[in-house]
Amino acid sequence: MRHNKKFNHLSRTASHRDAMLANMAISLIMHKRITTTLAKAKALKKYVEPLITRSKEDTTNSRRVVFRYLQNKYAVTELFTEVSTKVADRPGGYTRIIKLGFRQGDAAQVAFIELVDYDDNMAKTAKVAKKTRRSRKSTAAATEAPVADEAPKAEEAPKAEETPAAEEAPKAEEAPKAE
Repeated sequence: MRHNKKFNHLSRTASHRDAMLANMAISLIMHKRITTTLAKAKALKKYVEPLITRSKEDTTNSRRVVFRYLQNKYAVTELFTEVSTKVADRPGGYTRIIKLGFRQGDAAQVAFIELVDYDDNMAKTAKVAKKTRRSRKSTAAATEAPVADEAPKAEEAPKAEETPAAEEAPKAEEAPKAE
């Protein structure tokens, strides 16, 4: 029976697994997103989220505990300065795993794991509603109306500052062509 055997061993010895997860955690903290297999991503999520929670409280003891896991002072500094300020108001769930499909060589499920607050594409921002004008008129009439509005804009005289530069450029180009 598998009583109380929850974590994935990832077909590695304990020391190899700890070293691999520490290296992946460092890469995740430094680069904010890494691509790996789905099993490793799930194992990394369990490994790195307690460290991020620990980083919210910037004390000497917290830094020492995190350094014991990561063994990289640059990653610890990054975690306690930048990452902890971004996730300060978040009560958990600091990482996101997105499945990418299957790897070509061995058909392993590939996913990327990223820090949630650093993804600009998935960030929750208020989208501006696109205002469209709907009418029952035919499409031909609708396309002619904007063209008629744009015509007076094209006839406007250019500004005085732009006129000399615009006139000199064609003359300079024409001179070499004539020779």
